[in-house]
Amino acid sequence: MISYQVQSEKGFTEKIGELVCMLEHTRAVTIQEVADLTQKELDECEPGGNSIGMLLSHIAAIEFVHQVISFEERDMTADEKEEWEPALDLSGQTRDLYRFLTVDDYLDLMELTRDTTLEILKEKDDSWLFEERTWSDGVKYNPYYLWFHVMEDEINHRGQIRAMIRSKKQKTKI
Repeated sequence: MISYQVQSEKGFTEKIGELVCMLEHTRAVTIQEVADLTQKELDECEPGGNSIGMLLSHIAAIEFVHQVISFEERDMTADEKEEWEPALDLSGQTRDLYRFLTVDDYLDLMELTRDTTLEILKEKDDSWLFEERTWSDGVKYNPYYLWFHVMEDEINHRGQIRAMIRSKKQKTKI
């Protein structure tokens, strides 16, 4: 059952526990939205558009890249870019790579990525969230913002997924 209260999750410091609660709520709603989709429904897309499967792979990729940036304070390696960049870019190449997968394939990828996030967040304290860092262009940020962005991105793409599901349902009624 999905909880509708933000509270600090056990095993984390207070603020990180609250962040984890929000990340996990966001993910639970996403899973609920896609859990019953078929492989065909995951692959369908308008010409030049994104499929639901592409968007799910993108959600996992965004989380991975933010792990690298926030936990390791580095950019992705060449091998990591080769693996994750198609899902980050949501390009035509992504359409070819993320086809013929089941919802469980996507959810497993998202779960593996999230498990890593949670394990590392257990090692962090609240002060880590507020560490001031600077991008190469001089713009300041902190890890808290990065993880807010992970959540924000997933919610945004879940909105796209909902719209795609509704559109397909309306087309089948006509």
